[in-house]
Amino acid sequence: MRQVTTVLAACLVIAISSVAFAQQAVTGTVTTIDRINGTIVIKRTQDGTVGASAGGATEQFKTRGDLLDTLHAGDRGTFSVSETAGAKTITTFEKQ
Repeated sequence: MRQVTTVLAACLVIAISSVAFAQQAVTGTVTTIDRINGTIVIKRTQDGTVGASAGGATEQFKTRGDLLDTLHAGDRGTFSVSETAGAKTITTFEKQ
Protein backbone atom coordinates (compact mmCIF):
# COMPACT_ATOMS: atom_id res chain seq x y z
CA MET A 1 0.00 0.00 0.00
CA ARG A 2 2.85 2.36 0.81
CA GLN A 3 4.39 1.77 -2.63
CA VAL A 4 1.11 2.68 -4.33
CA THR A 5 0.91 5.91 -2.34
CA THR A 6 4.50 6.78 -3.26
CA VAL A 7 3.89 6.11 -6.96
CA LEU A 8 0.69 8.19 -6.95
CA ALA A 9 2.48 11.06 -5.20
CA ALA A 10 5.28 10.94 -7.79
CA CYS A 11 2.73 11.00 -10.63
CA LEU A 12 1.03 14.01 -9.07
CA VAL A 13 4.34 15.90 -8.79
CA ILE A 14 5.14 15.16 -12.45
CA ALA A 15 1.69 16.29 -13.56
CA ILE A 16 1.91 19.55 -11.61
CA SER A 17 5.41 20.32 -12.90
CA SER A 18 4.34 19.70 -16.52
CA VAL A 19 1.41 22.12 -16.10
CA ALA A 20 3.75 24.73 -14.62
CA PHE A 21 6.14 24.23 -17.53
CA ALA A 22 3.30 24.71 -20.02
CA GLN A 23 2.43 28.06 -18.39
CA GLN A 24 5.98 29.48 -18.62
CA ALA A 25 6.23 32.83 -20.33
CA VAL A 26 7.92 32.79 -23.73
CA THR A 27 8.97 35.72 -25.89
CA GLY A 28 8.36 36.00 -29.59
CA THR A 29 7.13 38.02 -32.56
CA VAL A 30 3.71 37.69 -34.21
CA THR A 31 4.28 36.82 -37.88
CA THR A 32 0.80 35.89 -39.13
CA ILE A 33 -2.75 36.50 -37.90
CA ASP A 34 -5.70 34.47 -39.21
CA ARG A 35 -8.77 36.16 -37.77
CA ILE A 36 -11.17 33.82 -39.62
CA ASN A 37 -9.76 30.67 -37.97
CA GLY A 38 -8.80 32.40 -34.70
CA THR A 39 -5.12 31.51 -34.95
CA ILE A 40 -1.81 33.34 -34.94
CA VAL A 41 1.72 32.28 -35.83
CA ILE A 42 4.53 33.39 -33.52
CA LYS A 43 8.26 33.16 -34.13
CA ARG A 44 9.91 32.48 -30.79
CA THR A 45 12.89 34.58 -29.76
CA GLN A 46 16.10 32.56 -29.90
CA ASP A 47 17.51 31.73 -26.46
CA GLY A 48 21.21 31.45 -25.77
CA THR A 49 24.22 32.97 -27.43
CA VAL A 50 23.71 35.61 -30.10
CA GLY A 51 24.42 34.15 -33.53
CA ALA A 52 24.08 30.55 -32.32
CA SER A 53 21.59 29.75 -35.08
CA ALA A 54 19.45 31.39 -37.75
CA GLY A 55 16.55 32.09 -35.36
CA GLY A 56 13.73 30.68 -33.29
CA ALA A 57 11.03 28.30 -34.40
CA THR A 58 7.61 29.42 -35.58
CA GLU A 59 4.47 27.86 -34.19
CA GLN A 60 0.72 28.29 -34.71
CA PHE A 61 -1.56 28.88 -31.73
CA LYS A 62 -5.28 29.28 -31.13
CA THR A 63 -6.26 32.50 -29.39
CA ARG A 64 -9.22 34.36 -27.95
CA GLY A 65 -11.10 36.91 -30.05
CA ASP A 66 -10.10 39.86 -27.86
CA LEU A 67 -6.41 39.09 -28.44
CA LEU A 68 -6.96 38.88 -32.19
CA ASP A 69 -8.38 42.40 -32.15
CA THR A 70 -5.36 43.89 -30.33
CA LEU A 71 -2.47 42.02 -31.97
CA HIS A 72 -0.85 42.86 -35.30
CA ALA A 73 1.87 41.19 -37.36
CA GLY A 74 5.24 42.38 -36.10
CA ASP A 75 4.14 42.78 -32.47
CA ARG A 76 6.80 41.50 -30.05
CA GLY A 77 5.99 40.35 -26.56
CA THR A 78 5.86 37.75 -23.86
CA PHE A 79 3.11 35.15 -23.93
CA SER A 80 1.84 32.14 -22.02
CA VAL A 81 0.38 29.02 -23.60
CA SER A 82 -1.92 26.32 -22.27
CA GLU A 83 -2.71 23.05 -24.00
CA THR A 84 -6.23 21.65 -23.99
CA ALA A 85 -7.22 18.56 -25.97
CA GLY A 86 -4.06 18.82 -28.06
CA ALA A 87 -4.65 22.45 -29.09
CA LYS A 88 -2.17 25.06 -27.88
CA THR A 89 -3.93 28.28 -26.90
CA ILE A 90 -2.37 31.60 -25.97
CA THR A 91 -3.74 32.64 -22.59
CA THR A 92 -1.91 35.97 -22.23
CA PHE A 93 0.17 38.22 -24.48
CA GLU A 94 2.03 41.23 -23.08
CA LYS A 95 3.44 43.55 -25.75
CA GLN A 96 6.99 44.85 -25.32
